[in-house]
Amino acid sequence: MPAVDSRRPPRHAGRALRLVWEASPAHTAASLAIVVLQGLLPLASLYVLKLIVDAVQAAAGGGGGAAFAGIAWLIALAGGVVLLGNLLQSLSTWITEAQAQDVTDHMQRLLQTKSTTVDLAFFENSTYRDTLHRSQREGAARPIQIVRGLVEVTRSGISLAAVGGLLLSFHWIVAPILVATALPAVAVRLRYARRLHAWQRDSTPAERQADYLGWLMSGEKSAREVRLFDLGPLLRDRYRALRRRLVSDKLHLVAWRARADLLAQATNTVGVFGAFAFMAQRTVLGAMTLGDLVVFYTAFQRAQAYLQEILQGTATVYENNLFLANVFEFLDLPAAVGCPARPVAVPATLREGITFAGVHFTYPGSRRPVLEDIDLTIRRGETVALVGENGSGKTTLIKLLCRFYDPTRGRIHLDGIDVRDVDPAQLRRQISVIFQDYVWYHLFTAAENIWLGRADQPPDEPRLTDAARRGGADAFVRSLPLGYETVMGRLFENGEDLSVGQWQRLALARAFYRGAPILILDEPSSALDPKAEAEVFDRLRQLGQRPTTILISHRLANVRTADRIHVLERGRIVESGTHDELMQAGGTYRFLFEAQARHYR
Repeated sequence: MPAVDSRRPPRHAGRALRLVWEASPAHTAASLAIVVLQGLLPLASLYVLKLIVDAVQAAAGGGGGAAFAGIAWLIALAGGVVLLGNLLQSLSTWITEAQAQDVTDHMQRLLQTKSTTVDLAFFENSTYRDTLHRSQREGAARPIQIVRGLVEVTRSGISLAAVGGLLLSFHWIVAPILVATALPAVAVRLRYARRLHAWQRDSTPAERQADYLGWLMSGEKSAREVRLFDLGPLLRDRYRALRRRLVSDKLHLVAWRARADLLAQATNTVGVFGAFAFMAQRTVLGAMTLGDLVVFYTAFQRAQAYLQEILQGTATVYENNLFLANVFEFLDLPAAVGCPARPVAVPATLREGITFAGVHFTYPGSRRPVLEDIDLTIRRGETVALVGENGSGKTTLIKLLCRFYDPTRGRIHLDGIDVRDVDPAQLRRQISVIFQDYVWYHLFTAAENIWLGRADQPPDEPRLTDAARRGGADAFVRSLPLGYETVMGRLFENGEDLSVGQWQRLALARAFYRGAPILILDEPSSALDPKAEAEVFDRLRQLGQRPTTILISHRLANVRTADRIHVLERGRIVESGTHDELMQAGGTYRFLFEAQARHYR
């Protein structure tokens, strides 16, 4: 993955603006209209102020009530300008917040879509995880902040053009003084943005480590071991050490900015009062009226503020572009496992079976092959068992069949069709899997936990309860307070806690509900008691329309009735046959089977 160079000019503003417009076109258009009006109001306010001061000065020389009536109307007009400004500001606040919500939701949708479709390899690489962490941290806020920066530049630019023209009518020296007093603060902001961006990229691994330690201390899965082994003090110490380092580096940056900002503000103050002294002298000499001096001082301060806002807004856009690169870096991750331009349709039911031909595989970023020279045929309707020690490549075979990865070499066919020629989404609809590390879907009801196996279709209640019976979940689900409508898990209000075995039965039911022609069971009974385990395998054997089944299990008693058993060792198939054939061969399978059997004698 190419690194982002924080020293290069950012190039994401246009893309950010397109995202904002796509997310909230009506609010964006209304915001632009208000910006133009807000930009013109300061000139109107200053001009009315000049008229008031000059009218008061003239009336002081004689004019009576008639003169004051004219002044009163001017004051009322000035109040009207202020009220209009207040109205526009209130509208702008509401529109900006609505726009921000639209953009935040839009960016979250983009990030969530990418997160649920990115290659599985992404989650097995620490560098990619850093990218995800940065995109989640920056994604929601940065686009709208760019828009706000550009809005600030536009509004202040219009105001500066109007007020600047008025100031230049007093003296040409105003322009260089304005620029000279504003530039130091902007230079500080730009340098700080580059340094902060570089620091945040460098600190991402430490931030993720701190987040992980925090999860260990507060997570449900780790809670028992943390207390049993008294790990709290150790975890807290490591967390605090990481946080101290991160905070120290951040405060060092902030201290640098504070010192630099102080010098920039000193330059600004000298400029303001130097210009005021010069214009006061011109007033004393009669080159300007008192109203001119008041208007000049007010206008100069405002012009200086507008110029700083323009430059600061530009710096804001620059800064947010730097950080938005983190988001686009994630959104632009290329897919290693993609959909072909002209995908081949997958048969709704298998006619022949599955073939692995000369399959080799090495995980991205690793040099150690996980699978080597795998030749394997699974016929339609056959039940095949994969056995072997941990790390022998069993689950990796399943990942390749589901096309979470493509083989490094070799091919995988379904009814003679190369899986790389098929739309991955369509391929996966033909496969039903329960992985060893299946998901516990809290917040969802028992019925929904099963229905998630085919969430692209409306729930089918008879089919759902039948799947629950096959998975051994129907009895305990019916005993829950609300039966199938009971919310699962205790993470959320009114949920019911389940045992590990009950969660596994729900996962089995979900796999059966999917009704796919290929059924993959990766340690499907690891959390079940012997009686429940036997019932599950009896139901598998009794299925009327038997799917093509691939069974991975360390409990070799469960695989005895498989049509064919393949033994993997260090990424290779070393033995194949029925249970009886392999026992007679006296090889690895017999050794493993008898080693387990000794524990039951």
